[in-house]
Amino acid sequence: MEVEVNGDLERAFKNLKKKMAFEGIFKELKRRRYYEKPSEEKKRKREEAARRRVKKMRRFAAQSRTKRVVGGKVGGHEGEAVRVEKSSEE
Repeated sequence: MEVEVNGDLERAFKNLKKKMAFEGIFKELKRRRYYEKPSEEKKRKREEAARRRVKKMRRFAAQSRTKRVVGGKVGGHEGEAVRVEKSSEE
């Protein structure tokens, strides 16, 4: 992991912490402070997978409600998301 300093050490530390938090390094360090029984590890991994699955489904549902126009102009803005309304004719 690399962070450019460019003379501003405090900003470099801030960027480093952001990158570490994004990659989950802090969470991993906190988790490894104490021994985790294999059953607890399995339970934690199942719960994490469930959270990821719910998040993915939420994103998928939101994506299916909107239609992204690629390369075209909609409303004067390129690549703007367009809400697709379901018609009552169905």
